[in-house]
Amino acid sequence: MTATATCVAAAGLIAGQTTAAHAAVACDVVYTPNTWTSSPGQGGFTANLTLKNLGDPLTAWTLAFDFPTTTQRYTPSGWGANWSQSGTRVTGASMPYNGALATGASVTVGFNGTWSGTNPNPASYSVNGTTCGGPGGETPSVVTSASSVAVNEGGTATFTARLSSAPAADVTVSTSRTSGDADLTVSSGASLTFTTANWNTPQTVTLAAAQDSDTTSGTAAFTVGGTGVTSATVNGTEVDDDAVQEQSLVVTPTSVTVPEGAGATYTVRLATQPSSNVTVTSSAGSGDADLTVSSGASLTFTTANWNTPQTVTLAAAQDSDTTAGTRAFTVAATGLTSRTVTATEADDDGTTPVHVANPYAGATGYVNPNWSARAAAEPGGAAIANTSTAVWMDRIAAIAGSASAMSLREHLDEAVRQDAANGASPLTIQVVIYNLPNRDCSALASNGELRIAENGFNRYKTEYIDPIAGLLDDPQYANLRIVTIVEPDSLPNLVTNIDSFADCREANGPGGYVDGVRYALDKLHAITNVYTYVDAAHHAWLGWDSNFQPSVDLFHSTVAGTTAGVASVDGFIVNTANYSAAVEPHFTVNTNVNGTSVRQSDWVDWNFYIDEQTFATALRNALIAKGFQQGLGMLIDTSRNGWGGADRPSGPSTSTNVNTFVDDSRVDRRIHAGNWCNQSGAGIGARPQASPASGFDAYVWIKPPGESDGSSEEIDNDEGKRFDRMCDPTYTGNDLNGNNMSGALPNAPISGRWFSAQFRELVSNAYPPLS
Repeated sequence: MTATATCVAAAGLIAGQTTAAHAAVACDVVYTPNTWTSSPGQGGFTANLTLKNLGDPLTAWTLAFDFPTTTQRYTPSGWGANWSQSGTRVTGASMPYNGALATGASVTVGFNGTWSGTNPNPASYSVNGTTCGGPGGETPSVVTSASSVAVNEGGTATFTARLSSAPAADVTVSTSRTSGDADLTVSSGASLTFTTANWNTPQTVTLAAAQDSDTTSGTAAFTVGGTGVTSATVNGTEVDDDAVQEQSLVVTPTSVTVPEGAGATYTVRLATQPSSNVTVTSSAGSGDADLTVSSGASLTFTTANWNTPQTVTLAAAQDSDTTAGTRAFTVAATGLTSRTVTATEADDDGTTPVHVANPYAGATGYVNPNWSARAAAEPGGAAIANTSTAVWMDRIAAIAGSASAMSLREHLDEAVRQDAANGASPLTIQVVIYNLPNRDCSALASNGELRIAENGFNRYKTEYIDPIAGLLDDPQYANLRIVTIVEPDSLPNLVTNIDSFADCREANGPGGYVDGVRYALDKLHAITNVYTYVDAAHHAWLGWDSNFQPSVDLFHSTVAGTTAGVASVDGFIVNTANYSAAVEPHFTVNTNVNGTSVRQSDWVDWNFYIDEQTFATALRNALIAKGFQQGLGMLIDTSRNGWGGADRPSGPSTSTNVNTFVDDSRVDRRIHAGNWCNQSGAGIGARPQASPASGFDAYVWIKPPGESDGSSEEIDNDEGKRFDRMCDPTYTGNDLNGNNMSGALPNAPISGRWFSAQFRELVSNAYPPLS
């Protein structure tokens, strides 16, 4: 249940009255409780509140509200604020790290509570003493896409502006410089008109920086506002181009794949304007003589064209061998440091790629150099550093990569290089497709960047899936077996969580998970050497009969709605980034203890499955019975489900108490099977293996060991990932995990970041043990 209120500055001032200047408060508060019943008429709840600042920037904030009943109580602890309660009034004051809220910025906070009788939502909220929806109604605020903009000297830069709510009549929003460097000006969009129809449509303002001879990077403040709206401030910074810069060669990219009988290119430019002409040469070094420079071997850069990239074309001669050779090319100029470009021939004399039944059979796995280097640097990590792990495309920016992370194309190029070096074996590279709008709608740690209500589905298609599919379809990667893991945790959320979470209800509609998964499958299945595996959660999520068949039905209806129907998937994957044991060796779901079924134990809790292999087998059989192909393959992520170490049971318990028997016999040592974040005591699981059992294509490592599931406390980030209490080791749980402790490790970074302490524990508790 979600309650939304809008806070605006109190408008009860007498006309003409003057007041001291102060920050105009305008905000939106979303209150989302998760309520459970511990006994008739009473229980507990966890409340998450998202405060969005729609007014002037704040340096600190105090959020307050009243519980509707006297029996609703805040019970420490809370997070993200200093919480207190007096009577029915609850107050949360900002922490030192989250008090500053720019216009348009949001912060999520929360607390635990108890209730008796009923647990209604608060009716209103206040921020810094200003009541939400105060007298005079809502004053629209100007919301800008950025609070600061860098403008290259002699160039321009843009930001957008919109209103936070519909105005009563047309509003003119003007942008003007109010202080700072006069070289920074508004070149277009100085006056924008917002109506009751277009108030929420961003309009563009362009800033310009005049060309001058000084070496100062000036700054200026621009006010974006007008009559009847709360203004915003955007700070412009000139990026001066007159400072002395060291000359160098700029070469992009530094590794290329050249199809046999064809060509590939790289570009060269200079870093700064030269005083005279510079000649840059590209020459072949050691390696495959079939790779040569076909054009651009000598390039001339002048004082006029120094910053214009010029192209060098490499060629790969057509021959009859089946070797994909490599060769280094040196890019050089007198007096400058040379650069090296590594070229790899994509040989076309082997067997034409076909879509095989099992992409892991007979293949070697791609080793991600980024992950491998981190693993090898940890104590004991060298034993697994050359293991194949998946590459996660968890946001749009991941496609292009960064200074610290390889781009998708760089991963594919490296896969081609590894394929050329592994002999006659094919190579399988695994790519996780993970960026649906409203992603992970029932959790916070792995929330994504796209929102359905903010054009998320169209962005998912055009900015995310289409570029990925375009890269995977490049002919130079046709010999790779590219496995795609399609949207972990998406469809399972629609089975179990649409009643409890507003984001999930929205994801169950147009432009949501079903539409997104279908679009991804349509694009990916069309590529011959791409294999698609849809995520199917795990046994402790979908194993109960109330969830199992609805999941089968949803999986079938979703996939059947694609262009190729059920043929658009190669299989399903379970336990993605989770910790459930692949096989529980010391008992089965049919085991009885002193006449009592283990299904009646607190751990199994009437589930029909106790491990991933039995669950995945039953799921596969049900999916085939529903209409999927007989060759449907299953995968299990075994990267962190080994549960070795001193706590691993060596055999079944001798206890006659069913709970004691199960707890002492199970190798999965989590406090509760619903715990999922950075689990204490976990270990590396079975190494990747093709065809480990009938109906299974492989055991795989999709979650790279050592990458965090989520932060153990609130950490600001630009990836849309929020703080989930299940990652907090002090959290006492909720009804999804039986109100047990979270079992999470402390001091964890945000999801996807390297977590050294977790990696070392995984290595220590590996099962089978690392040799």
